[in-house]
Parts: sequence; C-alpha cells; structure tokens
Amino acid sequence: MNYVITTEPISIETVVQKVVRPEAGAITTFIGTVREMTAGKRTLYLEYQAYAAMAEKMLRQIGEEISDKWPDARTAISHRIGRLDITDIAVAIAISTPHRASAYEANRYAIERIKEIVPIWKKEHWENGEEWIGNQQGTKRYESGKPEVNEDGN
Repeated sequence: MNYVITTEPISIETVVQKVVRPEAGAITTFIGTVREMTAGKRTLYLEYQAYAAMAEKMLRQIGEEISDKWPDARTAISHRIGRLDITDIAVAIAISTPHRASAYEANRYAIERIKEIVPIWKKEHWENGEEWIGNQQGTKRYESGKPEVNEDGN
C-alpha cells in the first residue's frame, strides 16, 4: 500500500522501497519532521489527528495527479498521526521517475497538495499553552478552537 496514515514511526527505507524499480533513474524523498521552534515559540510536541479513511483517499488522489502530470512517476506517501516528539518524522514522500528533474518537481507537488487537500489536523503543544493549527497552509484558523469534520472529511 503506497498511501498510508499510521500511528507508528515511519521508516524511510520502507517508503523508498515502494517506488524502487529498474526504469527509474531518480528517487527523491521529502521527510517532514517536528521542529522545536516555530515563530519564536518552543514546541514540546505535536499531536496530529486525521480522518484516516478520507486522508488515505486524498493521498491516493495526489498520487494519481502526479501520474497524470508525470506519467513515468511512482509515488509513496506515509503520514503519521498521534503524538510526535521533536525530530520525529511526520510525513515521508518518495517519488521515482526516469530523470531527476521530474522527481524533484513531483515531490514538491506532493507536499504542497498534502497541505492543500488532506484532512490532517495539527495541535501544537508549547511550553505555555497549546493550539489547534488551522489548515496546514497556515491561512485559516479554527473558529471553535479545534477541527470540525464534515462528511467530506474537511
């Protein structure tokens, strides 16, 4: 399964092995980790939640979009949910293509689309408080202070 929402630590090697193939001359990876400092605030840990079934469906959609744009690409994406500590891997993306330029472009496309359309929510826990972060692009806040899921998973 190339598109996974998991509560377990992510193995980069496992994600990469899903896209290895003889016709690929390039494999790019993106590894999103939990950073300690955000906008001057010290993060203690993050909590990710997701509407897992919808999130995996949207990850698969992103893989299909990549295949439409870069027909020779193969994609694997894993996103972790639950409590993540500083330096833990939150998301790993691996994309193989015959040539490096398309592998880089497709990988960038994947992470930007994840932030745009995948129903995954992040709660930041700081030294002096906590907050659900709005959408993953940082352009929307939750009016109720926490995520609300509708039938579309958004």
